[in-house]
Amino acid sequence: MRDEIVAILGASDKALSALELEDKLNLIDPDEVKEMMNTLNDLTKEAIVYHTNKDRYMLLKDSHLKKGIMRVNKKGFGFVDIDDSAEDVYVAQDNMNGAIHDDIVLVEITSPKSLPRLEGRVVRVLERGISTYIGEINFKKDKGYITLDDNKIKLNITVDRAHSMNAVDGHKVVVKLLKRINNYNYTGEVVEILGHKNDPGVDILSIVKKYSINTEFPEEVKEEVKLLPNSVSEEEMKGRKDLRDEMIFTIDGDDTKDIDDAISIEKLNNGNYKLGVHIADVSHYVKEGSPLDEEAMARGTSVYLVDRVIPMLPHELSNGICSLNPGVDRLTISCVMEFDQKGNQINYDIFPSVIRSRKQMTYKCVNSILEKNIVPEGYEEFADTLREMEELAKILRAMKVRRGYIDFDIDEAKILVDENGKPTDVVLRDRGIGEKLIEDFMIAANECVATHIYFMNLPFIYRVHEIPKDEKIKSFLNYISLLGYHINGNIKDNSPKTVQNIIKQLDDKPEFKILSSLLLRSMQKAVYKTKNVGHFGLASKCYTHFTSPIRRYPDTTVHRLLHTYLFDHKLDDKTISHWEGKLEYVAQHSSDRERASVDCEREVDDMKMAEYMEEHIGEEYDGMISSVMSFGIFVELDNLIEGLVPIKDMDDYYIYDEERMCLTGEKNHKKYSLGDKVRVKVIRASKEDKTIDFAFVDSKSSKNEKEKIKKES
Repeated sequence: MRDEIVAILGASDKALSALELEDKLNLIDPDEVKEMMNTLNDLTKEAIVYHTNKDRYMLLKDSHLKKGIMRVNKKGFGFVDIDDSAEDVYVAQDNMNGAIHDDIVLVEITSPKSLPRLEGRVVRVLERGISTYIGEINFKKDKGYITLDDNKIKLNITVDRAHSMNAVDGHKVVVKLLKRINNYNYTGEVVEILGHKNDPGVDILSIVKKYSINTEFPEEVKEEVKLLPNSVSEEEMKGRKDLRDEMIFTIDGDDTKDIDDAISIEKLNNGNYKLGVHIADVSHYVKEGSPLDEEAMARGTSVYLVDRVIPMLPHELSNGICSLNPGVDRLTISCVMEFDQKGNQINYDIFPSVIRSRKQMTYKCVNSILEKNIVPEGYEEFADTLREMEELAKILRAMKVRRGYIDFDIDEAKILVDENGKPTDVVLRDRGIGEKLIEDFMIAANECVATHIYFMNLPFIYRVHEIPKDEKIKSFLNYISLLGYHINGNIKDNSPKTVQNIIKQLDDKPEFKILSSLLLRSMQKAVYKTKNVGHFGLASKCYTHFTSPIRRYPDTTVHRLLHTYLFDHKLDDKTISHWEGKLEYVAQHSSDRERASVDCEREVDDMKMAEYMEEHIGEEYDGMISSVMSFGIFVELDNLIEGLVPIKDMDDYYIYDEERMCLTGEKNHKKYSLGDKVRVKVIRASKEDKTIDFAFVDSKSSKNEKEKIKKES
């Protein structure tokens, strides 16, 4: 009946009453009428059907209402990300109707069509996006008051002693809501105590919990892990190609313990290269539907934070039997590809294998060989092989560039901390020839696997990066034209080559890093989908994630599909139907968990950078203006720490030009624009708020800057 109701409402050009629906469904039995009403209620709750004030029903998509996720600004207003749309709807604080950050809401569009920005009001909160909240508890008499960590969530939560788990003042706690008193006032219950706010590591743990990232493995997973072998048996090697005598090795960071990719190369007599990419066969140990698999899917990805890794798989697998450690037998899936001198793939083979890595190399030592021609001790026998790999990597990268590969060349910050998690320095992360070589080889393997399954026309999971919206690229081009930059060549089509051309013409500009970052933000986010639409940034027609199954669940799924389709030859209707039904969920869930992981990592970095700058109040730095807003100017330092120069602390009344992204002083006529090099002084930093405030050194603050620094330090 559900599908029939949706079909009838979809075909109707007007909203229908319950009686009209009853007639169109030809219902006579009272039980059937009752079922119809229950189904209508369910569809209304799910925001598929809209129940009007006149007691009529229509599909929500045909109504004036939109469904989406509320994103709240700490000032109280919000934006609703509309489902299946690039648009968002601005909602003023007075129109929030009790909605808080991450809620799924129905919003009514109230702005006239002539207004360039959509504005609206929340009609109903369909679902709370967050089930538990993180904050600090402090008691007054017998009532605990929660100060939430996330200042975007405007809730007042009180907890009585009976529901406090014996928490004390200053404890960081996880609290769930019990009873709503009114829009923003609730009673709550402490469900977990994370520790005292001053305990080492509790600061990061609080953020981890906010994003619902599991830090402990369930007992049933621990029990399953106990049954796994510590080494590969002869029985497990049967049916696999034995590559243990080949020169295969790994290249990773100095501290990497979860090693899931190894490489090999052979220069053929015809001048071609035979590249082997050998990936840990995690799916051999993580069986579909097992507690281990269910937990890995729930996590979706490993999370890499400044002082810890929260693994997708228990350490017994991620650092043990699945990790391609040197000198031990390991089960792998190999993708061996032949490339000619121009980077064309001539041949390939994908098969189950067993390898024995010759050496666990580090990027630092590999870069010493390839960049400085200095061979570290223990690398002598591998030096020539590494140079051959560099030859092929350059060929593959040149091929990617020819087809439109976009290299935004975005730097990353690395936060160094002591044994208590206190930041000691913030530096730029190295990215040398070795890092790029591995990236090129992994991309080649991912494309090869994706293309093979794509042409078999079987259910699969792809890594896709969709074409950017026309208006986003046009907006960027309009902006840089106002800065005086003119882009030559064809810029009418949104192809990778177009964006590549824009990047190329800007890469010698002093503010390139800022402009590159701005252009990157105009791109869509890469996600997982079951439909192949290509990867725009890589200029790849077909792409997946195959090379990191220890730390990404989609890769584990791809391995499972390779076993099913290629090695076990299970291509019956039941198998196909199973994966068609399951992969949609895996793709969406994996994308969601990836976003949570990235947001968590970014928030931890912001907090640690602010904590680091708390020790540098009053110090001066050179930086570049990275963003100009109506409320102030963001300045990025050379080590990527970013802080705000609040407009209220500046030395004049400044007029904001949104189109040109600049602020101009009304009296002094000073102009601050994106990309300007400036010198700033740190006037405030707050670990709790994750904020850093700067002041321009050459400005005379009307707020008595020296007094402010003295007071706040």
